[in-house]
Amino acid sequence: MESLKIKAEVIDHDDLRRIITRLAHEMIERNKGTERMLVVGIRTRGAVLAERIVKTIQKIEGKAVPLGILDITLYRDDFRKRLRQPKVQISDIPFEIDDRDVLLVDDVLFTGRTSRAALDALMDFGRPSSVQLVVLVDRGHRELPIRADYVGKSIPTSIGEEVQVRLLETDGEDCVLLVEAPKEEA
Repeated sequence: MESLKIKAEVIDHDDLRRIITRLAHEMIERNKGTERMLVVGIRTRGAVLAERIVKTIQKIEGKAVPLGILDITLYRDDFRKRLRQPKVQISDIPFEIDDRDVLLVDDVLFTGRTSRAALDALMDFGRPSSVQLVVLVDRGHRELPIRADYVGKSIPTSIGEEVQVRLLETDGEDCVLLVEAPKEEA
């Protein structure tokens, strides 16, 4: 296996903390408080980010915001194309989403296909009054008409690059790396 070629660290631990704080403030401001807000993170790293955002909102507002976790495995449009058996996990949305403002959190917005799958999965839980997309990184190259409402950082990339989000809870460190995409074998 080839070693990963890191091109740049685009977000470090301190940057990540500041970005999450800014996103939390923007979410509170745009929604005029937290009364109607529900935060739902897309597994895996989106869920971790959502949890951090909810904790930050609670520190700012002194109120808990409901947190849910969404697994989109069976909603992906490439589900049948994969050769290996997908690992399906449980969605945990322990509240009603009808007529509420759902803030859907993911780590990287790229083609828009993950966000589309998440919207499909979310609608199986009810009909929110709005869904707002929150992403840590927007790297461009959309294939679907999807736009984030809240963006931590926009990072222009080429198709030959990948954005890797590493979080303490899943990867043992907090950072975002720009890496060279692995070459596909013929």
